[in-house]
Amino acid sequence: MNIFGIIILATLAVDFILNLVADLYNMKSLDKGLPDEFAEVYDEETYRQSQEYTKVNTRFGILTSTFNLAVLLIFWFAGGFNWLDQIVRSWELGAIWTGIAYIGILILFKTILSLPFSIYSTFVIEERFGFNKTTPKTFVMDMVKGLGLGVLLGGPLLAGILAFFTFIDQYAWLYAWGAVTAFTLFVQFIAPTWIMPLFNDFEPLEDGDLRQKIREYADKVNFALEGIYVMDGSKRSSKSNAFFTGFGKNKRIALYDTLIENHSDEELVAVLAHEIGHYKKKHIIKNMAVSILQTGIMFLLLSVFLHSQGLYEAFYMEGQSVYAGLIFFGMLYAPIDMILSVFMQLISRKYEFEADEFASTTYKKEPMIHALKKLSKDNLSNLTPHPFYVFLNYSHPPVLQRIKAIRRAG
Repeated sequence: MNIFGIIILATLAVDFILNLVADLYNMKSLDKGLPDEFAEVYDEETYRQSQEYTKVNTRFGILTSTFNLAVLLIFWFAGGFNWLDQIVRSWELGAIWTGIAYIGILILFKTILSLPFSIYSTFVIEERFGFNKTTPKTFVMDMVKGLGLGVLLGGPLLAGILAFFTFIDQYAWLYAWGAVTAFTLFVQFIAPTWIMPLFNDFEPLEDGDLRQKIREYADKVNFALEGIYVMDGSKRSSKSNAFFTGFGKNKRIALYDTLIENHSDEELVAVLAHEIGHYKKKHIIKNMAVSILQTGIMFLLLSVFLHSQGLYEAFYMEGQSVYAGLIFFGMLYAPIDMILSVFMQLISRKYEFEADEFASTTYKKEPMIHALKKLSKDNLSNLTPHPFYVFLNYSHPPVLQRIKAIRRAG
């Protein structure tokens, strides 16, 4: 095995071990006693369920990641990448279509392997804890729609990237960067009106006290309300959430119907104030800018390593190709991606604190705190996650830290 193979194998091992250690620490940190802050919201049985939910999901996650790593290593060292390459090349489809077929088959293979785990998670674990509302028909249709979107949107993008690196030499990475950036912005723009409605119904929030209170708050903070929508989240799960999506005239705030059902008007306004805080603090634009920069760096490095013979030898390939190089470089890039992911999680947690502060200083603290407590209970959140697990995996700060920060705000 050459240096490329050693780096990739070491990265896979380190990533697996770090996440395993974090999972084990997280389960050990489960507090047997209910934190005093939540005594008014949780009862002992609900708290016990939240801890059991964390344990079950953690064990299942360890099983899933172990299986995925084992399959990858077996496929790799059995020469599977080269075996598939020889089959696809024999079809004589041309450089671009061969690449699409090769990558498409790998994605389909991974999707099929992950299907039993997805079914078990949805219809056994989520069902056991009372969350699942997904019917088999909805599950299948979601999968079909997801694959269809992947073909319709991802296919042309992949073809373009393959074409740039196949037929253009020196500045291929710049063209690919530009194409992916344009594609990302385009999807962000059309997602609220064209993509997301394929999976959920979005109805404008009806006139009434809640809409009036939201409008009054939006006027107070000088936020133009293009659209507030209620999403039928209960179609798939009883969990609650709210999110901000799109930009320009297509930006909208979506509230799960389960969120509206379980929270008071003041709590809902506080949740919306948090989402508006993300917009006011320019978190969405900042995240997008960082993502675009990351993509540029990735394509620049890809252009450096794409034609390295050793990268292909590490996977026992008989020949070089752009499409296989994309797969192998993605694995070589994993150490950088791992570091960037931890950094982005840190920034995301900072943004959540800022949005909480915005909401609590421009609206009210107590409704925001009550909303966080109810969300934690309704979603059976882990109230005492281990700091190392938070460091690796959390895009939001633990709820107790958020509540303490809100109390200090202003």
